[in-house]
Amino acid sequence: MDPFADTLRRLREAFSAGRTRPAEFRAAQLRGLGRFLQEHKQLLQEALAQDLHKSAFESEVSEISISQSEINLALRNLRAWMKDEKVPKNLATQLDSAFIRKEPFGLVLVIAPWNYPVNLTLVPLVGALAAGNCVVLKPSEFSRSTEKVLAEVLPRYLDQSCFAVVLGGPQETGQLLEHKFDYIFFTGSPRVGRIVMSAAAKHLTPVTLELGGKNPCYVDDNCDPQTVANRVAWFRYFNTGQTCVAPDYVLCSPDTQERLLPALQSAITRFYGEDPRSSPNLGRIISDKHFQREEIFGPILPIVNVRSLDEAIDFINRREKPLALYAFSNNKQVVKRVLAQTSSGSFCGNDGFMHLTLDSLPFGGVGASGMGSYHGKFSFDTFSHHRACLLRCPGMEKIYSIRYPPYSPRKLRVLLMAMEARGCSCTLL
Repeated sequence: MDPFADTLRRLREAFSAGRTRPAEFRAAQLRGLGRFLQEHKQLLQEALAQDLHKSAFESEVSEISISQSEINLALRNLRAWMKDEKVPKNLATQLDSAFIRKEPFGLVLVIAPWNYPVNLTLVPLVGALAAGNCVVLKPSEFSRSTEKVLAEVLPRYLDQSCFAVVLGGPQETGQLLEHKFDYIFFTGSPRVGRIVMSAAAKHLTPVTLELGGKNPCYVDDNCDPQTVANRVAWFRYFNTGQTCVAPDYVLCSPDTQERLLPALQSAITRFYGEDPRSSPNLGRIISDKHFQREEIFGPILPIVNVRSLDEAIDFINRREKPLALYAFSNNKQVVKRVLAQTSSGSFCGNDGFMHLTLDSLPFGGVGASGMGSYHGKFSFDTFSHHRACLLRCPGMEKIYSIRYPPYSPRKLRVLLMAMEARGCSCTLL
C-alpha cells in the first residue's frame, strides 16, 4: 500500500481548487510559520542541542534568525513579487499588453538535510509558500529531535490541506520520489542529488539541487596571518565543520603556512579552549558515516602548498566547481584575480560565509555543486513559473493582415520593421 497517495491527493485537490493562490492566504501561511518560530524557539534550540550539540548562539545565528528574516522579507514584499512584470514591446505589439506572470508550480517537494535542520528546511519552505504552492516537507531522519518538532508541531501553524510533513529514511524517500511532483528542491550530497534528479527526470520535473563540494580557500602571502586565522577558524569550525560552504582546504605558500599554522592554533585555543571536545561552543559530529564523505564534513582543515597564485588558480580549476570559494589578501587585485579566473557557486573575499547573510544575493551551486538558487526573492522566483503573456487587441485586423499570405517583399520589410525590439510602454490594459 502506498503510504503517501492520500496525502498527495489531498494537496493536489487543494491546489486545483485555487486555495493557495490569493496573497492573503500566502501571507497567512507565512505569519503562521513566523509564530511557530517565535513560540517554539526554545524547543527548537533544545532539539538542535540534542541532535548536533549546537550552542544557543549558533542556533540563533544560523538557524532561527535567518529563517525569521526570510519570513519577514517575504511578508514585506509579497504583493510586489506577485505583481505582473511588464516587459518592453515592439512596434507590432504597441496596442497590446505584454507581461510575465509568476504562477505557482503546484505540488512541491522539499527534501532537507540534517546539518542545518531548521534553516535548510524552513528557508526553502518560505519561498514555496510565498509563491503559492502546496508543499510536502521531508526533514532529515538523522536530526531526530528536530525532525520530531517539525513533524508534530509545525503542521499546527499551517493549513494542512495544503501542507504536509512526511517522515522516513532512504526507502521511504525513494517511494516518495516515485510520485510526480511539479517541483523538487533537494539539499544534500551529490550522490543522493543524482538519485533525486534521476527520479525527477522520469516525470520531467524541474529541480533545484543544493549540493556540496570541496571548497578552496586561498591565502596570499600579503596578509595578516592572525586575522586570516581568526576568520578561517571560525567559519571552518562553525557547526563543527558540518557546513556545505565551509572551506575544505587552504591553499598557500610554505612561508605563509609557517606563519598561519601557529595563528590557527592560537585562534582555535582562544575559541574552544585547550580541550575543544569539552567546549560548549563546539558542536559534535552527527555520525562517522557523515564525517567520511565526498567533502570533509568535520573539524579538519588540510593545507596544500602552492608556489604562486597561478598555481593556486590552476589547482582550483582542475577540480569540480565548488559551492563556495574564498580568497584572502591585503592586495585587492589578488582577490579580484581569483574571482575573475575561477568559477564557483559563490565567492567571498577576505572572510568566510558572510555572503550568506545577504538575502539580496542568490545562494546555489554550479556544475557538480548544484543547480538553481534561492534566498530572498530568488526563493520566490525559484518556486514560481514565469509565464510569458501577451494580450492582443481584438480589432485592427486590417493592420495585422500584413503578416498573412500571399507574401511579398514589401510585406516582409514592414513586418521585420514592426518586429524589431522597442522600449515602448504604451498599453491598452
